[in-house]
Amino acid sequence: MSDARPALDSFLEEDRKFPPPKEFADSAHCADDRLHQAADADIEGYWEAWARELDWFEPWTRVLEWTPPHAKWFVGGKLNVAYNCIDRHLDGARRNKAALIWEGEPGDTRTYTYWDLHREVSKFANVLKSLGVEKGDRVAIYLPMVPEAAIAMLACARVGAPHSVVFGGFSPDSLADRINDAEAKLLITADGGFRRGSVIQLKANADEAVERCPSIEHVVVVRRGAGASQLVGAHMHQGRDLWWHELMEEADAHCPAEPMDAEDLLYILYTSGTTGKPKGVVHSTGGYLTQVYATTKLVFDLKEDDVYWCTADVGWVTGHSYIVYGPLANGATCVMYEGAPDWPDRGRFWQLCEKYGVTIFYTAPTAIRAFMRWGESWVERADLSKLRLLGTVGEPINPEAWMWYHEVIGKERCPIVDTWWQTETGAIMITPLPGFTHTRPGTATHPFPGIRATILDNDGNEARGGYLAITHPWPSMLRTIWGDDERYRRTYWSRWEGRGIYFPGDGAKRDPDGYLWILGRVDDVLNVAGHRIGTAEVESALVSHPEVAEAAVVGKHHEVKGQAIAAFVTLKESAEIHDTLVEDLQDHVRDKIGSIAKPEAVIFTAELPKTRSGKIMRRLLKDIAEGRAVGDTTTLADPAVIHRLKEKYEGEEG
Repeated sequence: MSDARPALDSFLEEDRKFPPPKEFADSAHCADDRLHQAADADIEGYWEAWARELDWFEPWTRVLEWTPPHAKWFVGGKLNVAYNCIDRHLDGARRNKAALIWEGEPGDTRTYTYWDLHREVSKFANVLKSLGVEKGDRVAIYLPMVPEAAIAMLACARVGAPHSVVFGGFSPDSLADRINDAEAKLLITADGGFRRGSVIQLKANADEAVERCPSIEHVVVVRRGAGASQLVGAHMHQGRDLWWHELMEEADAHCPAEPMDAEDLLYILYTSGTTGKPKGVVHSTGGYLTQVYATTKLVFDLKEDDVYWCTADVGWVTGHSYIVYGPLANGATCVMYEGAPDWPDRGRFWQLCEKYGVTIFYTAPTAIRAFMRWGESWVERADLSKLRLLGTVGEPINPEAWMWYHEVIGKERCPIVDTWWQTETGAIMITPLPGFTHTRPGTATHPFPGIRATILDNDGNEARGGYLAITHPWPSMLRTIWGDDERYRRTYWSRWEGRGIYFPGDGAKRDPDGYLWILGRVDDVLNVAGHRIGTAEVESALVSHPEVAEAAVVGKHHEVKGQAIAAFVTLKESAEIHDTLVEDLQDHVRDKIGSIAKPEAVIFTAELPKTRSGKIMRRLLKDIAEGRAVGDTTTLADPAVIHRLKEKYEGEEG
């Protein structure tokens, strides 16, 4: 380990540790370290063994070609993702097993068996062909959380047309930018979708976007339930716009899956970039499917009779990897839900868990902190006895939120898999294995078998605290940024130039037991009196206060310290703001971390500014704390939040 000054100082300690329940471990897919040993001994042989569990039309000739920063996995092999997610399950008992159980926000439901899904995907694949979509053509998908979203993705994969899914909450400008960058030939949208009882005007947004998208030849429109088109008032442009249900009535239900090279493009998914221009992350076929298949099976300990629910939207990578491709390749039964967790009341998620007998529940820390804020009474109204495994995804989870999840939702009997990964990595990279790993609140623990992750300092030396680094290629890694390979090199591979090391942008530390702790984006690091402090540690200290539900911290200019800490805090609904609460929170952080991390300003807010995927926009909070004009708010779930917060902060500072 390097003795050089670390890239991040580490203060917060967490000693609680939880072994896997014996009953869980006794039947787990992985209950020891043999897979880690196998991967360490022969990483290519390890991933090759996973690839052999998939169905291939032609075998590969080489497992890995690595010319940094470009990798090719399973070179020469041919397969089809839709075939692996559907067709291969049709010969046995899974043929009539539920693949997708869907519930809309108003309460309407649909269930698709694997046979049903095969028919629908094959028919829509033929629809794509009838509209001139060929292998290699890009298709944009702009839908609510309805089954047609998954069907469209799988149909694109079936014919070899890469898809670009755009989250249904994005604006017309964001949609147009993504369509134009990918030069998509076809857009699939809906007349509307439901969110908190309101109708999202998807078709109107799509119409506005397509006016600026010369590559679009047709728009296929899903009718969202009986009467939804009348409710939304969708306008159909003659010759360009076509109804999904009318096209499907005429489509043939037989469509052979197109053999795809392992390195053929499966999808492009856009993620925000620091320059403001979204990055089109490119994922290929064989390596991506291998890793999402393996991680779904092991991380969630997926069994044949599980009912699995990932609460993400298919517009995000979590929805791609852990609603559609990973679970269906494993033959799982997946729950999909269209709406918000608090509609018509704050018990909706738990009602759905009871209704469908959910056994595996995978959600985001931001949702867990919202559940904490709403209180335990909503949880207690539902029977959650079928749950056997819980997961978190999206950002580091505060230890106290982890403990609440463990005690209130899991009743202290469900292992928690705290997973770290990114849009760019494609699949889970750092995670507990629930039948083997002794978990600890707030840490993703260890790299998944076959993933080589470590912590490096500025000079590329191993360190206890510093920059998270991936030192060996992995199957589901992004292949490039669409149309901008130089940006791909510069963004992810230039920190330790020439060494072929991927830098995901996160700071991390390693505790005395060897567990990895993600400390947040290095762009968000606080520099206080010469100490570089990760935002996650200060936020975790604040959330451990009994009256705090959620917190975000940023640095603001300070003439002496360089930066001082400003904390934006959301209280639990049972809490009240009192005269000494600010001082109490400052003292609490000092006691947990040290006086160096004590916030200079504490601002109470009912809501924090978040993207539509639930990530806190600290950049905008920093604009407020520094007194600058607030930057671009188009990716926020509710742009009004930041303006209310700015007025409040300026009023208190004034």
